Amino acid sequence: MTKAPRKSAKIRPDFNIVIVAQAGRLSYEAVLFAASLRQSDPDFGGRLLVAEPQPSDHWPNDPRIKPHIREALDALGAEIVPFDNRHFGHSYPNGNKIEALLALPEGEAFVFFDTDTVITGKLSEVPFDFTRPAASMKREGTWPKVELYGPGYGATWKSLYDKFGLDYAASLDLSHPDEYWQRYMYFNAGWFFGACPRAFGQRFLDYALAIRDDRPDALVCQELFPWLDQIALSLVIPSFRGGRPGPELDGMDGDVTCHWRILPLAYARECDRVIEVIETASAPNKIKKILKEYDPMKRMIYQGRGQKVRAMFDRNALPRREQKIRNQIKREGFWMR
Repeated sequence: MTKAPRKSAKIRPDFNIVIVAQAGRLSYEAVLFAASLRQSDPDFGGRLLVAEPQPSDHWPNDPRIKPHIREALDALGAEIVPFDNRHFGHSYPNGNKIEALLALPEGEAFVFFDTDTVITGKLSEVPFDFTRPAASMKREGTWPKVELYGPGYGATWKSLYDKFGLDYAASLDLSHPDEYWQRYMYFNAGWFFGACPRAFGQRFLDYALAIRDDRPDALVCQELFPWLDQIALSLVIPSFRGGRPGPELDGMDGDVTCHWRILPLAYARECDRVIEVIETASAPNKIKKILKEYDPMKRMIYQGRGQKVRAMFDRNALPRREQKIRNQIKREGFWMR
């Protein structure tokens, strides 16, 4: 009897990892990101794409990555993808993550990360469903800021859902009470994913520009910067039938990735595994030589200031508000960014 051919064991499509980097801080963070990926997930089979803005009227200086840092990224398996800023740039650098998507390979699934992230586990084993995009829930209630006599959370978000023809009721988390910020779907743009970067990026751009240039009346008193990317992302996700990440994505902002954001905060509050990855991934001499050019990394990682900050805090009893952590670090003279 002839055996039936074995079905492929492949349970997910290949995907690309995308970060945006340019001259300065982001380029050093990109090197650490790439080194952490190769250390924590050496079998990752996708491409690591580093989107790089090109010189234009939108930048006062050349934003391209320095040649020796490009070489380091290349040695770590990264590919530089140039893109042009047509709508954002120096005036709103967060817009890079929107415009960069339009230069990426069409139809190839992607996971975007901010560069101030490290990979701490097997990203290749995370079961992303690219037909239902999601994004990071590691956020605070930064937007909207509800005024005493102004529209509430519900009216503000509903005005945006109505503007783009989206299902507002389906977006609500009814486990939270009315007018509590977590009832409304709001993401951090530190990571997100989708099936096609160009389709996702075009809608992301269209929504961001529409909010910026023709906001609903409910947003008249709202500050849009620096939150515009997160506001628009929170609408783009449901427009592609996506939503809040389910338990299968717990490794994101969990034991697979960490959006560390600012090194003193990372040393103060992140788990031992994150600090281990930061310090071991940055240890090889070729990487150390580059990262030491960036003063916060030199002092926090290589000169031991980070461990001094770490000794100041009990990770099991951290202050509830980030500002208190910042203030305590500043009082000791260890704050850097």
